[in-house]
Amino acid sequence: MENTTKIWSFVLAAYGNIGYLKYLYFIIMLVWYLSIFAANTVLIVIIYVDRRLHEPMYIFLCNLFVNEIAGSTSLYPLMLSQMLSDTHEVTLPWCFLQMCCIYICASVEFCSLAAMAYDRHVSICYPLRYNSIMNTGKVVMIVLVIWMYSIISFIFSFSFIISLKFCGNIIDKVFCDYHLVMKLACSISTLNNMSDLFFAFITMAIPFSLILVSYMKILAVCLHTSRETKQKAVTTCTPQIVSVSNLFVGCIFNFVDSRFDVAHVPDKIRIILSVYLLVCQPIVTPFMYGFNLPKIRESFQRFVVIRKKCFFNSAGVNSKTGNLSAELEK
Repeated sequence: MENTTKIWSFVLAAYGNIGYLKYLYFIIMLVWYLSIFAANTVLIVIIYVDRRLHEPMYIFLCNLFVNEIAGSTSLYPLMLSQMLSDTHEVTLPWCFLQMCCIYICASVEFCSLAAMAYDRHVSICYPLRYNSIMNTGKVVMIVLVIWMYSIISFIFSFSFIISLKFCGNIIDKVFCDYHLVMKLACSISTLNNMSDLFFAFITMAIPFSLILVSYMKILAVCLHTSRETKQKAVTTCTPQIVSVSNLFVGCIFNFVDSRFDVAHVPDKIRIILSVYLLVCQPIVTPFMYGFNLPKIRESFQRFVVIRKKCFFNSAGVNSKTGNLSAELEK
C-alpha cells in the first residue's frame, strides 16, 4: 500500500550513532574544510593581485579554485551540523539545494578541466597563434559558458525529481544523493530513473571525451618535437591527468555505491569511498595546480615577502619608541 504521509525531510542514515567520537570527527572535518578554504583562497588572491598571472591558464585555474570552494561548501557545513545532530534529518529544500550545488560543481569541474586541456592543446600545438586564439575575452566567455552549461544541464535533470512524491525518507549516505533520493519516490518512470545517467553523460562523458582528444593531439605533437617542448607538456599536463584520473575514480565509487548492493563492504569503507571525491579533490587541486607550478610558487613567495615587509614597516611607523620588538610584543 502506498504511503500517503507527506515527506518533509530525509534521514541521512550513514552517520549512525558514533557517540562521543562525533566531536573528534567534527574537529577533523572542520580543520579539513578550513584548510581547503584557505589554500584555494590564497591562490585566488595571488592570481588576482599578480598581473603576471593574468593569463588564460591561470584564469582557468582561478575558476577551478573557486569551484573547489563552492563544492566543499556544498558538503561540509551540512556534514558538520549532522555530526552533532541526534536525528540526522535534513529538510527537502536543503537536501535539494545540496544536490544542486554538488552536481553543478561536479559538472563545472569536468568542464573546466576540458577547457584547460584545450588551452594546453593550443599552447603546445599552436604556440605562435596562442595569444590570438586564447585571449582574455575568450577565456572569460568560456568560463561563463561552463557555468551556464552546468547549471542548465542540472536544472533539466532536476526537473524529473522535483515533482515526485516520496514514500520513504532514509538515505544511506552522509549527503543527499540524486539516485538514492530518486529511489525513495512512490513511483518513477524509466525516464525519471535514467535522468541522472543523462546528466552524467552530458556533464562528464562529453568533457572527458574532449579531454582525451586534446591529450591525444598533444601526445602526437610531442612525439615529433624538441625535448624542451616535451618537458613543457609534461609539466603542464601531468596535474590535469592526475585530476581527471582522481575525478574518474571518485565518480566510479559514487556510481557503484548508489546503484548497486554493496552491503558486503564495511560501512566505514563505503562512507569514505562515497565522499572520496568531495574530500580529496578540493585539497589536491590547489597543491597539484597551484603551489606545484613554478610561476605561482614564485608569486606566492614574493607575496609572503611583501606582506612581511609591509607588516614590519607598519610596526616601525606605529612605534613611538622605535623599538620593533616591543611593538610586536603588544
